[in-house]
Amino acid sequence: MIYKRTEEAERILKEVYQCIDDNGGIAKKEQLAALGIDYRRVLDFVENNDVIRIKNGYYTYGIERFSEEALVSKLFPDGLLCMESALYAYGYISRKPVGFHIAIDKNTSKSRFKLDYPKVIPYYTEPEVLTIGATTISYEGCDFQIYDKDRLICDCLKYESKMNREDFKEALQSYIKDEDKDISALMEYARERKVVKRVQSLIGVWL
Repeated sequence: MIYKRTEEAERILKEVYQCIDDNGGIAKKEQLAALGIDYRRVLDFVENNDVIRIKNGYYTYGIERFSEEALVSKLFPDGLLCMESALYAYGYISRKPVGFHIAIDKNTSKSRFKLDYPKVIPYYTEPEVLTIGATTISYEGCDFQIYDKDRLICDCLKYESKMNREDFKEALQSYIKDEDKDISALMEYARERKVVKRVQSLIGVWL
């Protein structure tokens, strides 16, 4: 049976598409509701593949328009690239990680990360340390928050056990060779992240 929309459904779908376009390609359930669009109608559009539900409460159309990076930057504007994802963005490691490592306020809803695509690995972080060393970067044509290199290396030293051994070694060597590193900032972050001895033993001998 061929699915055929009524004129009323066509009109509402155009409103949904316009809302999606007006919000950078992804519309939230609340934004659609604010236009008076019945949520049951949105579910009908999803059922018939006119609208794509990226995750609960987030909708788009033509998902092929988006790269993984674009989706992550839109879905998690309050998150920061961290660990392997940040290392790769800086060119510190050559192996692209599977999924996106995102530092996020530990008080954020865990349901935000229940999505099949793209793969996102959250690092729930205390609010008081979440933004220490935060900066921004343009990566794959998208704007991301990210930790600066000196804070990033301290985090790698702190969570070495969670990293692939070769990635860890490559990251340290890349940092040591980086002419833009800031040793005074490194030591300040090391005190904050409680990795001073590791910085001294693994990096200090090369400086």
